[in-house]
Amino acid sequence: MHCPFCRNPDSRVIDSRSTEDGAAIRRRRSCPECGKRFTTQESVLVMVAKRSGVTEPFSREKIIAGVRRACQGRPVDEDALAQLGQRVEEALRAMGAAEMPSHEIGLAILGPLRELDEVAYLRFASVYRGFESLEDFEKEIATLRTAAPSGE
Repeated sequence: MHCPFCRNPDSRVIDSRSTEDGAAIRRRRSCPECGKRFTTQESVLVMVAKRSGVTEPFSREKIIAGVRRACQGRPVDEDALAQLGQRVEEALRAMGAAEMPSHEIGLAILGPLRELDEVAYLRFASVYRGFESLEDFEKEIATLRTAAPSGE
């Protein structure tokens, strides 16, 4: 770890602490060259294996952006999108895999999105599952209706 002040390639760890959610470690470091202290944060990268065979780091922002498109024109605020992104990320990290197929991420989005907004859920599911006909929508709507609590 290079010192951000003098660029010395060495540093000494003074203290290590896990973050609140346990997803990262904060380390307090000291530079033996200039004596200044600085903080670093280490986290495990979850990699996403896309259908094309390419892998890339997981991005909560990409999840939120995709769900935001499905929620266009719907009464869903940015806080709800951020919470959904966090729920999806936590669910994926809880699986404990270092690499995750992209379709698993889509599945992890569907449940929380369905709870958030059923219309946005249908929009997202239609793209994610590749709906090709009106019957595909009708089947999904029938599933939503049978799963809906009584009184709706």
